[in-house]
Amino acid sequence: MGQPITVIEKPSSVPGTVRFEINRSLTGVGHERYLAGVPVEDDRPPDRLARALFERGGVDVIHIYNNVITVDLDEHRDPSGLKEIIEGLYTYYRPGVEVASPEDLVAEG
Repeated sequence: MGQPITVIEKPSSVPGTVRFEINRSLTGVGHERYLAGVPVEDDRPPDRLARALFERGGVDVIHIYNNVITVDLDEHRDPSGLKEIIEGLYTYYRPGVEVASPEDLVAEG
């Protein structure tokens, strides 16, 4: 369940930089910039995405503007796995996670 995100990976003319365009806005008209080693304090969608991308490792800087995510990679410059992290931002039920039935929710209440 959740809202699938369509992600298109775009080439960049800057070595070590990768850009992604998605089918929904994460920031509206605001710019968000995140640096490796600086804690991401808030819990908005762009903040959650930045944390997930940094947890993957190999990321130095993330810039998010509306529906465009730009990632500056470290010296290894391997973008594998980034697209999947972005696609899964709003996916709440993942393989191996048991989905609650309506009966389970009534029993808890």
